[in-house]
Amino acid sequence: MKRFKWYWLASFLPLLLSTGVGLYLNYASTRNPILYVRADLGTAFILCGAALTILLMLLLGIFETWDYAKRSQVDLLIQASEDHRRFMQRLDHELKNPLTAILAGLANLKEVNASDENKDVLQSVEDEVRRLSRLVSDLRKLSDLETRPLEKSKVNLTEVIDDALSLAKELPEADTREFIITVPRAPWPLAEISADRDLIFLALHNLLSNAVKFTTPGDTIEIRAFEDNQRITIEVADTGPGIPESEVPHVWEELYRGVGARGIPGSGLGLALVKSIITKHNGEINIRSRENLGTVVTVRLPIS
Repeated sequence: MKRFKWYWLASFLPLLLSTGVGLYLNYASTRNPILYVRADLGTAFILCGAALTILLMLLLGIFETWDYAKRSQVDLLIQASEDHRRFMQRLDHELKNPLTAILAGLANLKEVNASDENKDVLQSVEDEVRRLSRLVSDLRKLSDLETRPLEKSKVNLTEVIDDALSLAKELPEADTREFIITVPRAPWPLAEISADRDLIFLALHNLLSNAVKFTTPGDTIEIRAFEDNQRITIEVADTGPGIPESEVPHVWEELYRGVGARGIPGSGLGLALVKSIITKHNGEINIRSRENLGTVVTVRLPIS
């Protein structure tokens, strides 16, 4: 049932007040000729009060219609977001077991005496299944991030950077890359930030993993961090092939994969997930790149 709004009752105040004044002026007990003029004014007061009441009611009606439409739109957006999140959870749940079974079957087939050609085909199928599994997982992470509350705590960014770099060095291609880390440790380390440590770690790991994937043997990957006007700036730079200028504005889009990404495993959601994490922490992220020279991704996070 629709709740009665107090301001609708308030809209009758002009009519009530003007009617009271008008009745007093019309029925005042005196024979002074001026009273006849004042009686006419009383009628005018009543009419003005009625006009003001009608005007106020119209304005309130317009306001309430606008407010209802606005709230309905917000409710629809919230519902759509919740439906999308539930769909991604269900999709992840329904596909996880079949994909795991397919990977297990492929592993068994590879152990059977098969020709090199067949093994190559099986490996190609396995790579695509793993890619699909990562895609579904990343889609769910991205969907959950839209509604998941941040579990904030004091975060030592130096430790998070060290952990993310250590994990990135375990990637198969990392042995042929040169890693450089430039993080202040003396006379004092980076200031702590208030953040969800797991999400910040995930964002930095994704950036470093991208740097490893999109560089070639002998390339350099550098991660550097410093304080800058109540913010922590973190840069992940590499000497890889770079990104064409026309593709740079699109790298944050979900499922976008540029020309240089063809043939390289990935879901196309890594940078979209990173941007969503940084934005949710009231931070900023941008990318600079030059073809045949390299790429720099810059993250800025507010200090606690």
